[in-house]
Amino acid sequence: MSRTTNCELSLFFVLIVAIVSMGVPAVEAAQNNDHQPTFTSDIAPILQRSCQDCHRTGSIAPMSLLTYEETRPWARSIREKVTSRAMPPWYIDKNIGVQDFKYDYSLSDEEIATVSSWVNNGAPRGNPADMPPPRQFRDIAEWKIGEPDWVVEIPEPFVVAAEAPNWWGDLYADSGLTEDRWIKAVETKPSLEGFPVVHHAVTSMEDTDSEEGDYNFLNEYALGKNGDIFPDGTGRQIKAGAQIKFNMHYAAIGVETTDRTRVGIQFYPKGVVPERKLISAHVGDDEDLDIPAGESNVRHDGFYRLKENAHITAFQAHLHNLGKRQCLGAILPDNTKQILSCADWDFGWHIVYNYEDHVAPLLPKGTLLHVTSWHDNSEGNRWNDDPTNWAGFGQRSSDEMSFAWVSWYELNDESFEQEVEERQAVDNDN
Repeated sequence: MSRTTNCELSLFFVLIVAIVSMGVPAVEAAQNNDHQPTFTSDIAPILQRSCQDCHRTGSIAPMSLLTYEETRPWARSIREKVTSRAMPPWYIDKNIGVQDFKYDYSLSDEEIATVSSWVNNGAPRGNPADMPPPRQFRDIAEWKIGEPDWVVEIPEPFVVAAEAPNWWGDLYADSGLTEDRWIKAVETKPSLEGFPVVHHAVTSMEDTDSEEGDYNFLNEYALGKNGDIFPDGTGRQIKAGAQIKFNMHYAAIGVETTDRTRVGIQFYPKGVVPERKLISAHVGDDEDLDIPAGESNVRHDGFYRLKENAHITAFQAHLHNLGKRQCLGAILPDNTKQILSCADWDFGWHIVYNYEDHVAPLLPKGTLLHVTSWHDNSEGNRWNDDPTNWAGFGQRSSDEMSFAWVSWYELNDESFEQEVEERQAVDNDN
């Protein structure tokens, strides 16, 4: 049973948002420093941390950046991409909202200044003895969450003809589980051959003995998205005998292609029940989209009310080819408004931004999550096939959507108040 305390009014103001002002990289300062950056001592460590997962032979990027010989021809392009923050792909606005995220591989202002200074000074190699040991990589086909304990595939290979209309549908597979288990991490991925034809794959669990049908979301695959590793102490239960539903969207690429999408699951040890159930849902859906031809900054708004107190763990924008930017905000029950996060959009990168625990937003029940999206239907949008056409809501990539995937766990009033007090104590110490 929930209880009301004298502190309840103060809880309306507990949304924790760290505003960090991030200016243009201090390129001039870096150039005037006595130390002149070199590839071996300064650039290679940056590439290893934030670039080489994709920029290596056999991975998804168009060029490898493992060695000086591979990197030097691309120096000016690298400078352009990092100073504009187009690369590495991490599109959170660094001037608004929460700034501390797990798995953040973006470059700091200092790192961007170092790269720019290196290029401006002729991109020197430096002393070969300063070169860090080469990174060891997992195979591109391996799971991003690590080796799963359980894998379920779509029931049969799916063949997409060379020329075919978009296909949407649900495919069902038996999970094969004979006992209830709690999930710690999950990843949905197409087969290597099928990757080019899978626009998206959304997996969920279905209880065939229940009239409710779908009872829990598992994971979404889309371009540039990895698996989900749940915060410690949170999880989702999968029931014995459950079926896995694969909601698939296939698009032809001019070559007959076969796919065998699958979902990989890591479990908590048997008998371990996490303290919190993690909820992931798309919120702020707006299907009444009106995006005129040639317009570059068309705004739409959507809302979702939290029925219980919530600890928000992650935010991911979801738009299509015309997407430009999205912000997730909160309207508290006392009508106080806050911005949690804003992110620019690139259709090639469906990035989940996982909040660090100490700054994850705490929101009281009754809060309205406010999703604001902007679309760009002009010729300046490189993803736009036809800026002369009006666009609206639809399932194709050339149609549009506007919602956010948000993850959270619910808290009763007592637990919520405790988390708030602990957060305030830390803030006061700092």
